[in-house]
Amino acid sequence: MADPKPPAIILTQPQMAENIGAAARVMANFGLADLRLVAPRHGWPQERAWASASGADWPLNAARVFDTVAEAVADLQRVYATTARPRELRLPVITPREAAAELSAASAAGEATGLLFGGERAGLETADIALCQAVVTIPIDPRFKSLNLAQAVAINAYEWGLTVADAPPAHFREGEPPADRAAMLGFYEHLERELEVAGFFHPPEKTGSMVQNLRSALGRAYFTDQEVRTLRGVVTALSRGRGRVLEKLAKKKEGGGG
Repeated sequence: MADPKPPAIILTQPQMAENIGAAARVMANFGLADLRLVAPRHGWPQERAWASASGADWPLNAARVFDTVAEAVADLQRVYATTARPRELRLPVITPREAAAELSAASAAGEATGLLFGGERAGLETADIALCQAVVTIPIDPRFKSLNLAQAVAINAYEWGLTVADAPPAHFREGEPPADRAAMLGFYEHLERELEVAGFFHPPEKTGSMVQNLRSALGRAYFTDQEVRTLRGVVTALSRGRGRVLEKLAKKKEGGGG
């Protein structure tokens, strides 16, 4: 197995340049360098971020900006969302220490990994969490749950720094690594289009939550690229089969058959 590569740190709609800089500073403290920003409120770059980084310039200099979370995680195969427990989704809920161990083992096995953080005010959207495979929740005192964005990054970065790349847990399989998020998103959208045509999403007002639950359930399976291609072939075959049946029924009706 290869040495584990640190996870990407993805900050979603960060509002304050100072928090971005402080996050970069703790990333540098613990050997993380891949910083990704999703729609920062004041654009990018922002001079105050460099001031807050106190010399930890390399994560900021190499930071990449994306319009959506889906784009930011497209090349990653395992992404964990750092947020409070989402009621709408059934995802494993783990601590930063457990997350660090799992991400380290996955990275050592060849997977590209990431930690997703929400913005200071609104946190993460359920649709974004549905693109992840687990939820990382920091065990803080319920009497005061407010935690600064950079502090959340620091806690997870610290746990990563403590992690030693031992043999992966039993649930990490040998062989081909999981498909990245871009391949999975393509599969999700393909399946959802066909389900829409088939009338699966009923009533219509529940479409959003049904889509999120589907994505969450399928994401936990860690399909390989080949498995994703196979599943997309299955969806295509089913849609074509339905089309042929409808065509035969139409011809039978035109011919006056019973």
